[in-house]
Amino acid sequence: MEIRYVDDVAGLGEVESALRNTERFALDCEAAGYHRYSDRLCLVQLTAPAGTFLLDPLSVDIAPVLREALADPDRQVVMHGADYDVRLLDRDLGLEIRGLYDTQVTASLLGLPALGLSALLKEHFGVELSKKYQKADWAERPIPAEMRSYAAHDTLHLLELRDRLDARLREMGREEWAEEEFRALEQVRFDTTEDVDPVTRVKNTRDLHPREVDRLRAALEWRDGLARVRDRASFRIAGDPTLVEVARRNPGTLEELANVQGLNGGLARGEGQPLLEAFRALDSLPDEEVRGYPRLSAEERNGRGRPPPEVDERFNRIKAIRNARAEELGLDRAALISNAILQRMAESPPKSVDEMLEIRGIRTWQVDVMGNAVLRALL
Repeated sequence: MEIRYVDDVAGLGEVESALRNTERFALDCEAAGYHRYSDRLCLVQLTAPAGTFLLDPLSVDIAPVLREALADPDRQVVMHGADYDVRLLDRDLGLEIRGLYDTQVTASLLGLPALGLSALLKEHFGVELSKKYQKADWAERPIPAEMRSYAAHDTLHLLELRDRLDARLREMGREEWAEEEFRALEQVRFDTTEDVDPVTRVKNTRDLHPREVDRLRAALEWRDGLARVRDRASFRIAGDPTLVEVARRNPGTLEELANVQGLNGGLARGEGQPLLEAFRALDSLPDEEVRGYPRLSAEERNGRGRPPPEVDERFNRIKAIRNARAEELGLDRAALISNAILQRMAESPPKSVDEMLEIRGIRTWQVDVMGNAVLRALL
């Protein structure tokens, strides 16, 4: 198998030629969020009839050569589990896809028990993908030959897998279901909302005292700064439980900080002084200036809160209908319709099919499959 690594303008010319008259191609992306501070796009794998290419967005601007092909609704872009990759392409390259075909979505709508690419390739082609590089650092340069081969296999068989799954999908008359899911998936975008207090993302913080919460907030900011400078994933600097323990202990010296289990001693001694100074400044604040845990509404404190009995009853009725219909169709229950959408129906029962179609997240095919039965149960 020849793999063309593209990290210069000349290589992009070959990709452009390969895509010029191609009606479809397979695409995948690799990012570096497991290792790096930023989960930036690090590699794009592309398989077309002319060959397999590994495009290096860290070395050359690959967006111009992909933009037209990805935006053409008459040209099929075959991906597997495309949700996050669609977001990455939008955020990092400003690219949109308008001819998406997702083999993972197809497998789900077929009711297949295993949806991962590795399982599907093994079942259909006897190909076993190595798990060696599942958590590799794709920002590493140069990319070793073994990692290049591993990456190429993510698209090498994807077109043929698409054909096999699609044939079964059409036999079952579910191609319109898939089309609706594909078009919805094309619309996802990267969520850039950052206005979230970081302490709310850390587990086991509700029992911290207000000053401990403030110290945890300072520790999270300290870790974030170190991770950014070192371009390392934050958890590789220090895990959340470790920072919670630091906030509880309130160490007064670098040696005490270094002795906290889970914290790198050298890092604590070398970089810990700003954190200790932040702790001392927080400790000097009068009680009325301590922030503590952010104020939440009763609903936020208790999740959504327990719904009224009549909502619970409606939810359970339509959930039973969903479960029975999913079994009839051989689908996973969540693949037919999610509990979140059922909950929205139970809270604000639609009175017609048209009203049901206005519910956030619902699909036309889902309403076709079970909408009337749900409406009867909601009366």
